[in-house]
Amino acid sequence: MPDRSKDRRRAVDLLFEADQRGRAGDRVDVVELLAQRIADPSGLKPMRTYAAEIVEGVAAHRARIDELLASYSHSWTLDRMPAVDLAILRVGAWELLWNDDVPDAVAVEQATNLAAELSTDESPGFVNGLLGQLQRLAPALRDAPGQAVAAE
Repeated sequence: MPDRSKDRRRAVDLLFEADQRGRAGDRVDVVELLAQRIADPSGLKPMRTYAAEIVEGVAAHRARIDELLASYSHSWTLDRMPAVDLAILRVGAWELLWNDDVPDAVAVEQATNLAAELSTDESPGFVNGLLGQLQRLAPALRDAPGQAVAAE
């Protein structure tokens, strides 16, 4: 697995952990959790620069990312989505809309691959479809922050 793929996986793992701890009632700030992992990995694989960039980017844009995912997920609320799928979708959406270094098709493909590796049999299709919709709308979404664009 290339380094950026490993970094995406580590970012998904950390986002998933923060989400699960939050659902269990813990007050978890994902950026603070990231800082803790960087300072003391406690036997875990270290958080490399790109993994940290992903986590920080998702944290910075989380409200907008969640708004877009909720708007375009057709009959699926964020609460109904498997937590791992949601973490993968957040990473993919951030790469699509806020990381100019990653081609859009690569962001979608990498997220789909992570869903195939980490989630249910239906998840790759769901992740691919939702991020594919965001990919088609990406130019308008990049230009119109804070408002959803009508689905085609």
